[in-house]
Amino acid sequence: MSQYSYKITGGNSLRGDINISGSKNAVLGVLAAAMMIDGKCTLENVPDISDVQVMIELCNTLGATISSEKSEDGSLTLDIDPRTINTYKATGPAVSKIRASYYLLGALLARCGKASLRMPGGCNFGQRPIDLHLKAFADMGATGARPEDINGGIITLEANPLRGARIFLDIVSVGATINVMLAATKAEGMTIITNAAKEPHIVDVANFLNAMGAKIKGAGTDTIRITGVPVLPGNFSYSIIPDQIEAGTYMIAAAVTDGDVTIHNMIPTHMEPLSSKMREMGYTVEENEDNDSIRVYRKEGAVIRGTNIKTSPYPGFPTDLQPQAVVLQCLSKGVSKMHENVWQNRFQYIPELTRMGASINVYDRIALIEGIERFKGATVVATDLRAGAALVCAALAADGTSFITQARKIDRGYENIVQKLKSLGADIERTESPEYEPDAEA
Repeated sequence: MSQYSYKITGGNSLRGDINISGSKNAVLGVLAAAMMIDGKCTLENVPDISDVQVMIELCNTLGATISSEKSEDGSLTLDIDPRTINTYKATGPAVSKIRASYYLLGALLARCGKASLRMPGGCNFGQRPIDLHLKAFADMGATGARPEDINGGIITLEANPLRGARIFLDIVSVGATINVMLAATKAEGMTIITNAAKEPHIVDVANFLNAMGAKIKGAGTDTIRITGVPVLPGNFSYSIIPDQIEAGTYMIAAAVTDGDVTIHNMIPTHMEPLSSKMREMGYTVEENEDNDSIRVYRKEGAVIRGTNIKTSPYPGFPTDLQPQAVVLQCLSKGVSKMHENVWQNRFQYIPELTRMGASINVYDRIALIEGIERFKGATVVATDLRAGAALVCAALAADGTSFITQARKIDRGYENIVQKLKSLGADIERTESPEYEPDAEA
């Protein structure tokens, strides 16, 4: 597989309008949910990103029939027929490419009463066990859910039948909430998930399933009630919600380049944790009357001051915007603090920002950021998807030219990022420059 980098020459203020693509996190859950229905369905506003392509590949290996058509805006429309699924096993190497492959556990349990899955992959920024998922499946009557049952990295579950249960999640977990919701949709009786995660993409998966014939109430609150149904008729079209994290990334890119950008096809209420912090720092964030776009700019003379941010589950500040927000804090006056309260090792990108001139000290899960005037161009590595997006924001604001290597990680979650940034005036291109690896001390 060829590697490539992003070459970015900073200093251009981003200006203009940009449209947000469908939500990466929502569509991966919806695609897994689509494997459970008993008819066809059509998904619209699907982002054309590599993680989606991997999930489509996984669904195809199960036997599902999926055709895609590209829309004028670059998004995909998928026609899906899961009735041709002929196996409950998803154990090929593609499973390890994305974390969201674990949603197939809940989906296949619901469809087949069995599920076999290779341990999932995804970004490496801390321990990401699936013990909450397995414990919940065991409570619903599945065998094979104990850690000692995992053989050679393969999880094999069986439930005959799968029964509704009261599920308490020890910690708020997006993945476990969605996975249990999928399994419970066709389980016998009622399942009640307490201490459930509330993220917008959980609501989107529930809305999709309800459109297909499920009975789910309370998604978006900390208690979700699912009454199992034997059949999901399907035969509907469904449009994926806009991507909250992509929208936030472009809001930050506009701010750090001292630009003026209006971001369309978004849900402003999803952005409130970021919008409120940006306003606190001195940026102007305006929502339009139609409630589907936000304009970000800095008024003349406005002073941008540091702020303290603590990540937490929705409706708190999203951990997936933490690296990008640190870039924002770097270009503010004074000292800022970022407290990462979700993942224990999500500051791996800090040495790369330091190469670009950032002044950051990390103490366990807290980063202290001293404001600087400018970033400087450098060759850096995208350590994960969102860290890569943060480095893009820093490079756009930097003096000189930067190369961001391992850019393939960024394309996992951002549809047409090069073209979108170019449309706003950025000097960015994809290049086949040699891959860079950080020094051992970095």
